Amino acid sequence: MDFQLTSEQRELQETARSFATQEMTEVARELEEKDEAPSREHIKRYAEMGFLGINVAEEYGGLGLGNLEALIVLEEFAKVSPAVAFPIFESSVGPCRAVEHFASSELAKQVLPKVCAGELTVAVAMSEPDAGSALTDLKTRVKEEGGKLILNGQKRWCSGGGHAEAYVAYCKMSDAPGAKGIGAVYVEKGMKGVSFGERERLMGFRGIPSADIFFDNVEIPEENVIVPAGGFRQLMEAFDLERCGNATMCLGIASAAFETALAYTQERKAFGKELVEFQAVQMKLAEMAMRVEASRLLIYRAAKNAEDGLPSVLDSSLAKCFANEIVRDVTGSALQVMGAYGYSKSYGMEQRLRDGWGWGIAGGAIDIQKVNIAAALVGRRFNQRA
Repeated sequence: MDFQLTSEQRELQETARSFATQEMTEVARELEEKDEAPSREHIKRYAEMGFLGINVAEEYGGLGLGNLEALIVLEEFAKVSPAVAFPIFESSVGPCRAVEHFASSELAKQVLPKVCAGELTVAVAMSEPDAGSALTDLKTRVKEEGGKLILNGQKRWCSGGGHAEAYVAYCKMSDAPGAKGIGAVYVEKGMKGVSFGERERLMGFRGIPSADIFFDNVEIPEENVIVPAGGFRQLMEAFDLERCGNATMCLGIASAAFETALAYTQERKAFGKELVEFQAVQMKLAEMAMRVEASRLLIYRAAKNAEDGLPSVLDSSLAKCFANEIVRDVTGSALQVMGAYGYSKSYGMEQRLRDGWGWGIAGGAIDIQKVNIAAALVGRRFNQRA
């Protein structure tokens, strides 16, 4: 058991940190102010640096590294802002991994090299107006009509909705009840019958567009089926990695909040001495540091246990749930330590609080993760409908 990063991993981490802080800090401020996603030029630059598809196989245009390496890079970008980190999230721990692991090689070869080259963005479309935590209540449906696959339905709370060029859409693909009837298809933005609602205005996540997606008799080529009916378990296996990405977004935000507060308390003076000299402040700094380091270890364990595959539901849910909770604590404490400066939009801490809170809602709410953890511990699922 080794808790140290390898020299190669440290070099990758430093490269990501330098790029994110030097080239994306000002960009992140603009994205936050204008509520815009990173431009195609920025994403192309990510591709040139090898930051897209870090853990995607080389045959599909990725670097072929492991999940841990992808999360290391994601954390450094998330320290700057979730908006600048999101393209890395989508390409390394998001829907692209479902395409890589479960779609046909033909579809993977069509999609993934474009993603890794910064030419294509793929988002996941899961939730619906009446299906969020109860994901098996999906109403979006694919039916075979006249030898064709026809998709109808509506998706909500899709990060990237209306902005991404393609979507991995979860849907009912048979009349089998619950999870047994669920699969997923690959849908392109320009397909006839695909449309979008108004842009969502959220508390945080500025720079990560979100909108309803409407599917109206969309004809889906058979080769665009990622997993057929009954593939819900496979989709959730891929989503276990996305949970680790969600946790890493929280980790990056919390880590940046802690580092900012630590520096501030050594610069700011009150009653003639640095804030860090006060024991109450020391307690807060110590608690923040403990939470950040513990979260990082849980995430790294989940990634390492999976190696290049997909994490377990227990490891990923533990990592996500803990990170979702500590980012709220850490950003709140950091804001309090900084006082009015923390509350001011000019210093970025209030943004971290807003952004950090959202990750405990996105990708499976905190309480759902606790149900997952309990189910994994006892080795059986709990019926929430009983």
